[in-house]
Amino acid sequence: MKITKVEFLTSAVKSSQYPPEDIPEIAFAGRSNVGKSSLINLLTNNRSMAKVSSSPGKTRTINFFLVNGQFRIVDLPGYGYAKVAKSTSEDWGRMMEEYLSQRPNLKKVVQLVDVRHEPTAQDVQMYDYLRYYGLDGIVVATKADKVSRSELSRNLSVIRKKLQLEQEDRVIPVSALKKTGADELLTCMDEVLSL
Repeated sequence: MKITKVEFLTSAVKSSQYPPEDIPEIAFAGRSNVGKSSLINLLTNNRSMAKVSSSPGKTRTINFFLVNGQFRIVDLPGYGYAKVAKSTSEDWGRMMEEYLSQRPNLKKVVQLVDVRHEPTAQDVQMYDYLRYYGLDGIVVATKADKVSRSELSRNLSVIRKKLQLEQEDRVIPVSALKKTGADELLTCMDEVLSL
């Protein structure tokens, strides 16, 4: 798949604000500061499509992007950032649960984890949640340029084990800085959309 055209559609905090359920969606989820915006910008080949922030926890809405006029990329709010109020964190939880559990045209959620660290309890919880809804199967290990080749191999094994991935589940190392891994992820997305 080659992404040639992307447009920002809308930001939503509740289902009444979502776009119509007329085309498939692939969502992206991950901890705050895991590199979600950078990955979306890499995939869309547009450095300013998703806002990259130096302070984590900035994405507080569900953001919808129309891709090639055929499907949507959905940027979910980051989770696990300690400096947000508990009430805000609970709102995000409810907002994400509503989207993940009730969106019929949602085909898959790509979960991002930082390849430098073992997945956190929240990463595990998120993946279990995706598995429950049948949205699991693709994990992106971000910031792959920050570790050596041997560390990368070892850390990918840790991610597989910690998230209890099945053999067929994909873990794709990606570096937004070096622009690596995007083609493999786009191929996976293409496979999901053609099912």
